[in-house]
Amino acid sequence: MVMTKKIEDFPQEIQQNLVDGAQQIFVTAFNSAVSDGLSEDAATEVAWNSLKPNYEQDADGKWHFKQASDTGIHNKAITTGGN
Repeated sequence: MVMTKKIEDFPQEIQQNLVDGAQQIFVTAFNSAVSDGLSEDAATEVAWNSLKPNYEQDADGKWHFKQASDTGIHNKAITTGGN
């Protein structure tokens, strides 16, 4: 049986540099990767990579949510052809 980790189980550096939302994503991605059979090192890499689409690291090493314009998400209406 694989033991799931909580944010408190990770090094202080990870706890202090991730905002709450990023912490949840990191822990969930890590636990999922470990339960899929990855090593802790590989699972940690998966967890970091899971943050990159929506979070960015600042000069102080802290991870923050990207502004909407940086995510590549475009909220445009979809127009379909009619008859």
